[in-house]
Amino acid sequence: MIIDRDCALFGTSPGLPDEAFASDGLITKRAVRASALAHLRPLPGQLLWDVGVGAGSVAIEWCRGAVGAQAIGLERRADRAARALENAERLAPGGAFSLVLGEAHDLLPQLPAPDAVFVGGGATMALLADAMAALRPAGRVVVHGITLEAELLCAEAHARWGGHLSRLQIETLEPLGSLQGWKPARTVTQWALTAD
Repeated sequence: MIIDRDCALFGTSPGLPDEAFASDGLITKRAVRASALAHLRPLPGQLLWDVGVGAGSVAIEWCRGAVGAQAIGLERRADRAARALENAERLAPGGAFSLVLGEAHDLLPQLPAPDAVFVGGGATMALLADAMAALRPAGRVVVHGITLEAELLCAEAHARWGGHLSRLQIETLEPLGSLQGWKPARTVTQWALTAD
């Protein structure tokens, strides 16, 4: 596995190769991750909450994106939490990433206020309301969803708080028999907001 804690190999720009992360297949893919990070805008010394951290790809790239940027990953599954910690050990600057295991609604009140929040799965309106209430001034939020329910939640969040609502469709070139063809990935609904 690749080791690049000091960002000497890949640099600090978002969009590390998906293969750099150990995952169970559920990972925010490279192009979609880069879009999320463009909205989250890692800044020096700022804190990200990554809710449903999974492989840790967004949180790790946040930590790489600015000097002193830190991320707290929240994950309810022990296997994914262990994988995120392993990925951070190889790819995040030392001490920049920490992880809390458990249910997000129980954990959020115990955490320091974030400058940005990313929710890659499992979002609810109650969770988003808690995240919005905890955000520091000029905080940023990005929510991704691939299910109809998540898309409806993003639309409801957009109606309630404003921001930007997008659908991201990425296709990659892959072999199709002896030829080449475009293979679409699942469409991702993205709600992004910068708070006042």
